[in-house]
Parts: sequence; structure tokens; C-alpha cells
Amino acid sequence: MSPDTRSRRQLRLMLAPYLVGLVGLVLLPAAITLVLAFTEYDLLRAPAFVGWDNFTALVDDPVFRVSLTNSLVFALVAVPLRLLLALGLALLLHRRGPAVGSARTAAVLPTAVPEIAYGLLWLWLLNPLYGPINQVLRLGGENGLTVFGRTPPQWLTDPTDARAAIVLMSLFTIGETFVVLLAARRALPADVYEMAAIEDATGWDVFRRITLPLMAPVLGLLLIRDAIGSLQFSFVPAFVVTDGGPPPYATTYLSLFVYRNAFEYLRYGYAAAATLVMILLTVAAVVVQWRLIRRYRGFYQL
Repeated sequence: MSPDTRSRRQLRLMLAPYLVGLVGLVLLPAAITLVLAFTEYDLLRAPAFVGWDNFTALVDDPVFRVSLTNSLVFALVAVPLRLLLALGLALLLHRRGPAVGSARTAAVLPTAVPEIAYGLLWLWLLNPLYGPINQVLRLGGENGLTVFGRTPPQWLTDPTDARAAIVLMSLFTIGETFVVLLAARRALPADVYEMAAIEDATGWDVFRRITLPLMAPVLGLLLIRDAIGSLQFSFVPAFVVTDGGPPPYATTYLSLFVYRNAFEYLRYGYAAAATLVMILLTVAAVVVQWRLIRRYRGFYQL
């Protein structure tokens, strides 16, 4: 057997587990979801073809519209905040210094906590009566009010405060984004910053004219990646902490909508149709990502 043939065989063997996982965990479930989206199926009877009825029902379903709006608002608010926070931490902690390693570990650690445990922890933190967050907000206030004379947020009972709580929970799971941005910042050429120091450039000018343009491709890709992931980020917090409420469906997102219709109401065909909507949103985000890559590639080739 020639060396080239042996090398190709080894590559195929190395790729085999990935291909099996890709087919079994991604492509096959996606094909089944596509088929079920056009059927009525409750796990008890055989699937019955209903055409576009599930999608028509989604358009007329007020809960679906609310969940879709909640998901889009969450993505528009949480994704930029997550990216800005991760970028700020990366710029702050990219240099070696006292306790920098501990600070980096603290930034990554919440991402390693199991999602259910993370949600239960926040269920305690956000408790309106004895939760630590509201206890801190009451410091300096009187009669249970904050120092500004206002009632502390009712994280679990007020719709607006509950949505803010889900966003707040997502801001502490930026470990992967932080690590990528930290590596990108440390990879920037040092001579560019030395030239800026010689010219007495201010910190803002260095950030605006050097750091941000050089890191823009990475930031763009992470922005699109988080926008895709935001459809899943909100599931465990909404399921464990707020249970999709407070009424009416204040924190019901597309992922929770799909879960309940599939596993609580046994409307698998209807849930599959909603899943297809999520897939289409993901595809749209990927198209935007592809266009961003082409734009930046053309920019750097000029």
C-alpha cells in the first residue's frame, strides 16, 4: 500500500466518527423534522399528511407569534450585550498581570456549569423576597425599597423584569466568546501598537483605528454565531426559572414553544413546523455570515 493511499485511509477513519455523528444527529433528525412538519402526529397514531395546515395554524397562533417576538427581541438585546461584555473583558485581561489568570478563569467558569444547575442557581439569586440580588439592591433603602425609593425588580412575576432576568442570565455564559476574543486580541501585531505609542495616540484612537478594525472579522463571525445560538440560549432559563411566564407567555421563546408542543401536548407535527421556522431563521443568519465573510475578504484583498 502506497503512502498516499495509507494517508487517505487514515483520514477517512479519522473522519468516520464525525460523519456518523453528522448523519445520525443532524441530517437524519432534520429530514424527519421536515417530513413531520407536513403531518399530524401525536406518537399514538400513525402520521397523517395534512399539507400546509401546520404552518397555517402557526400564523394564526398568538402564542407562536409571542414566542417568535420574544426570541427576536432576546437576540437583538442579549447578543450585542454579550459580545460587548466579552470584548471588554478580552481587552481588559489580554495583558499579563496580578490575578489576571484568576479573572480569566472566573469569566470562563459559568460556561462550564451544567445548564440545569445554572438555572437553579439563578432561581435562588432572583428570588424577589430573599434572593441575594434584591437584598443587595435594598441596601441603603427603607421599608424594603431600593436606595432610589423604588421597589426592587420582581424578576419572577413581572413580565418586563422576567425578560430582563433571562438576558441577565445569558450575560454570564460568555466564556467561549471571551476565549476567542482574548486569543484574537493577543494575536494582533505588537508593532502596530508601538507605532501608535510613538505618535502619542490616545487609548480611544488606538481602539477605534487599530484594535476594532483588526478584530472586526472575528467580531462579525461571533455576532452571527451568537445570533444563531440565541434560539437555544433562552430555553433552559425560561424552562427552569420562569416556566415561560409570567402570564401571558412573557418568557416563552421558540425553543420552549417547540418543547411544550412536542413533549407536553404531543403535537409533534406542529412542533416540527415551528422547528422548521427556527431552521429558516438559522439559515438566514448563516447567509448573513457568508456575506460578511465575503465582504471582509474583499476588503483585505484591496
